[in-house]
Amino acid sequence: KVLIDVPRSDLAEELVQSETKIQVLQDTLQQVLDRREEERQSRQLLELYLEALKTEDSILSKVAEPEAAPRKEMDVVDTGTSSTDTSATTVLSDQVLAALKEKPAPELCLDSQDLELVLKEDAAALASALGWDQQKAGALQEACDQELSKRLQQVQALHSLRSTSKCKKTLS
Repeated sequence: KVLIDVPRSDLAEELVQSETKIQVLQDTLQQVLDRREEERQSRQLLELYLEALKTEDSILSKVAEPEAAPRKEMDVVDTGTSSTDTSATTVLSDQVLAALKEKPAPELCLDSQDLELVLKEDAAALASALGWDQQKAGALQEACDQELSKRLQQVQALHSLRSTSKCKKTLS
């Protein structure tokens, strides 16, 4: 990271190399950093996916219970939706709200769970919490949705690679 941030001319002078070679070096280093970030995000998405599978299993087991329990949960959901104005402040942490306000591309700074929380928020409540208009909040949610979709595609690609790898190992 330090080598990427150093001015090209200074680094070229220090390493006794041409600025073109230094540019290639800095580009390569940036690609390595980008790849590491993508790998980190992929691992994070895989963890989120596994957690979602566990949650899905617990939901399926609740469905097998008598019908009285789902009705109670429905009542709770119905009463909870009446307070949409406070949902943005109660669901999204101050840290997430600060990132949404201050970062030029906040969807890249948030982890996948925070992206999902932003997507679940009502656009009007999100706009109110951020002090923005509803159109800008909707655009932010769209950007978060696209980033989350990209991350999920990475997880699917990882699963595909792993299954391909397993198939090759069994054939060997």
